[in-house]
Amino acid sequence: MNWQPIADSITAATGQPFAVANAQPLTGGDINNAYFLQGAGQSYFIKLNRASLADMFAAEADGLNELAASQQLTIPKPIVHGIAGQQAFLVLTYLKLGGSNKSATALLGAGLAALHQKQQPYFGWHRDNTIGSTPQTNPAYSNWCDFWRDQRLGKQLQLAADNGYNGKLQHLGEQLLANLSTFFNSYQPQASLLHGDLWGGNWAVTDSGQPAIFDPACYYGDRETDIAMTELFGGFSPDFYAAYRATWQLDDGYAIRKTLYNLYHILNHLNLFGGGYLKQSQQMMEFLLAELH
Repeated sequence: MNWQPIADSITAATGQPFAVANAQPLTGGDINNAYFLQGAGQSYFIKLNRASLADMFAAEADGLNELAASQQLTIPKPIVHGIAGQQAFLVLTYLKLGGSNKSATALLGAGLAALHQKQQPYFGWHRDNTIGSTPQTNPAYSNWCDFWRDQRLGKQLQLAADNGYNGKLQHLGEQLLANLSTFFNSYQPQASLLHGDLWGGNWAVTDSGQPAIFDPACYYGDRETDIAMTELFGGFSPDFYAAYRATWQLDDGYAIRKTLYNLYHILNHLNLFGGGYLKQSQQMMEFLLAELH
């Protein structure tokens, strides 16, 4: 890897000369390649992907800045992004991490609830972005149910059809979309700032004991979507949920709607990673349809 173009971009962005003395690959991501770059007392976290995905990194940088503007939780700062040769890159400040503890997970819960209190008048965002590497469209909507139907579940179901997942999946999906408003008969969410992809791999504790979040897929929507995703792959600790609810209690209907919201991510995993997620997607839709009766 020729790091010189990226080093030059860092120098231009920061006004501080930077030369790469050490470049270490990092593990953990499914979508991008990641590296730790070090030199002359400076350290950076670098993401790389195909040059055609440069806009994905631009949107991620915007999302991190949006989260940071809320002044809640620790957020890595975007330094510069662009294209170097055949690769798109995103340079972030490097966070020194420590071990998780009850205090940090409680701070994460309270901080997320406070972040969700940053709101705007419409659902969506000022730009599109990605969920994983899947395009995520964020046009402005005044009605949340319509947004979730058209821009989230509907888009994933269409992508699944394009990928050859027809038959039962699409039949169940059509029924669910046709009855989606039932889940919102007595619930009108506000347009809260969302992380958008908040599973256990997208938060950590800094060496000073503060919770940090990263790898966002930001937009403004129902805060329950973030909480639902924290439960999707094993869940966060009880301290997290207790601290969140102490700051902002959840509606009783969340117990059902969390499956509706996590269906989006399971369908996305089906589209990104293949048929291992097909049965789970169908079972989630069958559960939701059974709740209509």
